[in-house]
Amino acid sequence: MSLSLTQAVVRRRGKAILGPLDLTLAREGVTIVLGPNGAGKTTLLKVLHGVERLSSGRLEGAGDRSAQAYVFQSPIMLRRSVAQNLAYPLKLQGAPKAQIDGAVQDWAARIGLADALDRPAPRLSGGEKQKLALARALIRQPDILFLDEPCANLDGRATREIEALLHEAQAQGTRIIMTTHDLGQARRLAQDVVFLLNGQIAEQSAAQLFFATPGTLEARSFLKGDIVE
Repeated sequence: MSLSLTQAVVRRRGKAILGPLDLTLAREGVTIVLGPNGAGKTTLLKVLHGVERLSSGRLEGAGDRSAQAYVFQSPIMLRRSVAQNLAYPLKLQGAPKAQIDGAVQDWAARIGLADALDRPAPRLSGGEKQKLALARALIRQPDILFLDEPCANLDGRATREIEALLHEAQAQGTRIIMTTHDLGQARRLAQDVVFLLNGQIAEQSAAQLFFATPGTLEARSFLKGDIVE
């Protein structure tokens, strides 16, 4: 079943900051949400995740929020060890201890923190925190993963490692919906693109088509690096 918004509007203090918009996303693949600062990208992600209430309109196809995961631009670390951060989502699900221990060891190795399981997570570097936040989101194999600028302020190596995890998750069936300001990253990851401007969908198309022949002047300007208002 697709994920869809119909005449969706989010208002704050009487002003519409998102919508009205109609949006339908397939239940598989990687969607990249692009747009200038203030376009409504984060609000759209939160609406699709169900943590931002619509002022009007409706959201359909989101399913159980417990089968979703959300990774913020600034990763939120539990004030616990790396191992306890990784184990937390599985403990909430009531997974057996042996399964949790195995998954923690596996994911710690995959993100390069196998030797840091006892280290307090808040003391990790920025790249390590972001990889830990992503692993914590993926450890329970969510149906849908939302990511808000997951590689902002990270170096090339950390970005490459995170993108590798995303490719693997998508190949294993996790639906990914993500914002980024990095157009190179968008080109590498996107299967389709939603381009937002002033809270509205200015354009939506397959990634190859969007990057090769954007259909709006605003999208063409944005891809050239011009200021778009």
